[in-house]
Amino acid sequence: MRFILTLILFVLPISAFAAIDTYEFKDEATRERFKELTFELRCPKCQNQNLQDSNSPIAEDLRNEVYKMLQDESSNDEIMDFMVARYGEFVLYKPPVNETTYILWYGPFGLAFIGLIVLLVVSRKRKRNDVSEVDLETHLSNDETARLDDILKKGERND
Repeated sequence: MRFILTLILFVLPISAFAAIDTYEFKDEATRERFKELTFELRCPKCQNQNLQDSNSPIAEDLRNEVYKMLQDESSNDEIMDFMVARYGEFVLYKPPVNETTYILWYGPFGLAFIGLIVLLVVSRKRKRNDVSEVDLETHLSNDETARLDDILKKGERND
């Protein structure tokens, strides 16, 4: 018990060193804009985290930059344009639809369409093969049918 209490006393003060960004906003709408912008912008270092969730130093700098621009009363579009001009479209979680992003937006649909076509072609080939096998059995002459029956009976006797 004493060990656990000592461990808690040593670990508890460490949480006091955790950095928490605190920003003062003039109104709630600006706070919401800040949350929205930091949620929609991606951290250039982390790649799979937005600015809001990332703890990297560059994400902290970008949050500060967004905060300063909001204090200067820049619009959301101006802030997004600034970030794209500085870091490229990679910082956007929702890149715009243009010539460079067509494959990103429409590629999955194209692949699904190609897969559907391949599936239809394969299923039609199978149907043709099944039909051709049935046609062989039904178009046998009487002599061929009798011969086939004899072969099948001999095979059953040998088993």
